[in-house]
Amino acid sequence: MDAADIVACVLVLGIIVVSLLSNVVVLICFLYNPEIRKQVPGLFILNLTFCNLLLSVSNMPLTLVGLITTGHPGGSSFCQIVGFLDTFLTTNSMLSMAALSIDRWVAVVFPLSYHSRIRHRDAVIALGYTWIHSLCFSTVATCRSWVGYHQLYASCTLCNVRAKGAGTQFMIFTVALHSLTYLLTLIVLCVTYLKVLKVARFHCKRIDVITMQTLVLLVDIHPSVRQKCLDEQKRRRQRATKKISTFIGTFVVCFTPYVITRIVELFSPGPISPHWGVLSKCLAYSKAASDPFVYSLLRHQYRKTCSLLANKVLKRSPLNSSSSRGTQNNAVRIDNSSNATNIVQPTTSKTPDQ
Repeated sequence: MDAADIVACVLVLGIIVVSLLSNVVVLICFLYNPEIRKQVPGLFILNLTFCNLLLSVSNMPLTLVGLITTGHPGGSSFCQIVGFLDTFLTTNSMLSMAALSIDRWVAVVFPLSYHSRIRHRDAVIALGYTWIHSLCFSTVATCRSWVGYHQLYASCTLCNVRAKGAGTQFMIFTVALHSLTYLLTLIVLCVTYLKVLKVARFHCKRIDVITMQTLVLLVDIHPSVRQKCLDEQKRRRQRATKKISTFIGTFVVCFTPYVITRIVELFSPGPISPHWGVLSKCLAYSKAASDPFVYSLLRHQYRKTCSLLANKVLKRSPLNSSSSRGTQNNAVRIDNSSNATNIVQPTTSKTPDQ
């Protein structure tokens, strides 16, 4: 192993740890807080968390083993199962992000009719489509034996080496897969979130106008208070832009290098650097580690649930320790009182005889 492989191993290991811990926390919050379970976006987040967790325990460890051993991890049949999961989970997670963006668009653009437009039944139908969509592509790839260990990515995934006899069909399948998953999701994210940003900026402008009118009427207001109001307006506009940029930016940064490498691999006659292939795969894996923070843990409801759980855990240990200390003190007092009784009893028994 050279230095690049060691860095790649450390990177994959770090992604596995962060992905497991963060997604488990999201799952605990979902199970603990009934308000999160009642919300429609909670179903999409649960599906996304399920895909990320399964990806973290199935595909990522095998990539780590492939980097360490620089060879095929496990048997051919086992690698085909993992390759099936790689295609299915990646496609499912992308479509779940698209469903979340559509949900947010309806909530912002149609706030008064949101509950009538997006119901739990609609969310279940959308999730059913994501599963059918993902199963179709992953099943076709597995049945055609187009999944296996790919040396370029050091992982079990779609492999063009196994499709030598059907090169054109494999090319059409790969282009269709990335067009109907990555490209479709990217278009949905851009359209919905940019409309959300447009509506958010419109509401910010209305609030800014009201604020400025109020500041004009309040002639005797202190300059520092006026400046705080103006700074809050600026922060409000930046907050909306930052959130939208995070949603779209993380998707583009994590998945675009991997998808472009896949397309270039189909049409380029020259070899691709294996270090770049592993790096692009690590970037795709890193989306599973960043999703809990992008969609869940940075939201107020999840942060509040995490703080409640942390306080509940931390408050139990002092109580248990204090109760054990109290029990020990009571035992010491009982022993002292029994000793004192034993000391007094001989003296009292002697007095009648005297």
